[in-house]
Amino acid sequence: MRRVLPALLTLALPCALAAQEADLVVRNARVWTGDSTRRFAQALAVRGERLLAVGTDAEVAAYGGPRTRVVDAGGRFVTPGFIDDHTHFNQAGALLIGANLLDVSAPGPFAARVKEAVARMSPGAWLTGGDWGAYEDWAANGTGPAGTAAAGARPRARFSPDRAVVDSVSGATPVLLNRWDRSAWLANGVALERAGLSCAAPVPGLECAGGRATGRVADSALARVRRAVAPKTFDQLLREARAAQRHLTELGVTTIHDITPPTQLPVYTELRRRGELTVRVFARPTLDKWDELRATGIAPGFGDDWVRLRALKGFVDGIQGNSTARFYEPQLHSGKRGEWRDSTNTAATSGPGSGMEPAGNMERLLFGLDSAGWWANVHAIGDQAIDTLLTTMEKVMAANGPKERRWRIIHSQVIRDASVAQRYRRLGVVAEVQPYHAIDDMRWMEERIGARSRWAYAFRTFHDAGVPLLFGSDWPGTNASWYTANPMTVLYAAVTRQTLDGKPAGGWFPEQRLDLETSLRAYTVNNAWAEGEEAHKGMLSAGKLADFVVIDRDLFAIPPAQLKDAKVLMTVVGGRVVHAAAPFTP
Repeated sequence: MRRVLPALLTLALPCALAAQEADLVVRNARVWTGDSTRRFAQALAVRGERLLAVGTDAEVAAYGGPRTRVVDAGGRFVTPGFIDDHTHFNQAGALLIGANLLDVSAPGPFAARVKEAVARMSPGAWLTGGDWGAYEDWAANGTGPAGTAAAGARPRARFSPDRAVVDSVSGATPVLLNRWDRSAWLANGVALERAGLSCAAPVPGLECAGGRATGRVADSALARVRRAVAPKTFDQLLREARAAQRHLTELGVTTIHDITPPTQLPVYTELRRRGELTVRVFARPTLDKWDELRATGIAPGFGDDWVRLRALKGFVDGIQGNSTARFYEPQLHSGKRGEWRDSTNTAATSGPGSGMEPAGNMERLLFGLDSAGWWANVHAIGDQAIDTLLTTMEKVMAANGPKERRWRIIHSQVIRDASVAQRYRRLGVVAEVQPYHAIDDMRWMEERIGARSRWAYAFRTFHDAGVPLLFGSDWPGTNASWYTANPMTVLYAAVTRQTLDGKPAGGWFPEQRLDLETSLRAYTVNNAWAEGEEAHKGMLSAGKLADFVVIDRDLFAIPPAQLKDAKVLMTVVGGRVVHAAAPFTP
């Protein structure tokens, strides 16, 4: 027996070492870990989907072996993978494959974008949406007027394309496009034919000139074209999803907190089945689905490391882009206080929906989902909307008693004053914000709400009050604005509060700027916690999922103005390299 034991030990030792052999080692890096016990490191080792070790080059070298791929980062910056707190993934994919016309208001670019989109479509698919002209009145990357409603005249004539602009480039693809505010719609000849519309038999809303349909449709004619639009094929949905996740991985985004319609979950499932999913998904159906989910046996936390459900989304008011956010006092340019959301403008397809109306609907939904253990993530933008939601949340918390609630107010855009942030803290409510909004919306914010802008995007106020901040993009934006998914631009916005060309000097309401480390934590550590996954991701430490990015420069060593210029050179998700640029391309 004594002779056998040493032999067994000899055999066991190589096995033990092999079990610790890394598949991938990244060395000679400046690693920001997100771990407060060890903020920086030089190297990390990966085996399978998880991190084996994070430490010095010498410490991590012990995990190398003959099969280990070693990447010399050349001193470049490494962070945990970025977790985006708010995306509309399916809409983003539709814009990437389809036509993004938000910044277009001239015939040439309009036709060029449509031509490019048609080439990307699945056979038989319709090209819809577009949202042309969103920046006609307020230029993109502008600071806007200097703080009053009397800020100069708006253009009288807006871009109004004729079908001739698109017929020559759309071929056999039916097209129905709209202006950003839904005030104008354009159908090409194929779409008019599919809808059975002709100037020989005019219907209300069909514009004709010289006996020919211009393609501009409204009223009954628009309704006819809409009825003719074919549902997207599953192949088209997969194309859009692949384009969207490819874009995200190029930017270093490894997880999204998605606003997920029911039709999108099968897309994620199929990509997962095929081994093609490269972005983790924290999926958020609408609040009104809580009882359906319970009835089908889907409980909070359902899913795996790739697709997880634990929170549901609701809506209190509209958006500031089209002046429907709800305020105590009227907005200066419109004289209106905004709107409460109801079933007609939420993602719900039946019943009262996930909005405030009818009266008592939000309270009923929050009581229901809370009793079932779901977390509430609710959209509120105007100061009255935020206060009203906090009051409703507080009522539910008091009635249902203490429990773990990582509840969020989505956007948390305009608060009355600093006392509101203290109320967030007292209730344990999280602020889910998107810093790029601040530098895009400043072009019209002061014109609309004047001095109340002082409390718009009050990131520092929330932080100083001890409210967890979550960062993300709201990619691809709203019908009024296009928002980038690039974390470098979002970080720049949070740290500088300046437009992309550096205006205004010192930043817009500069007292609300954040430091870089706080911003990085809001984009990684905090977002992992907010989805209940802090044990698995959000920072770089042994045992966590190997989700990380390599960036071309040390974000802590450059002036804040250069943050927006930083580039992601490598993205790793679950130990797999899903994006690589020079010098790391295979």
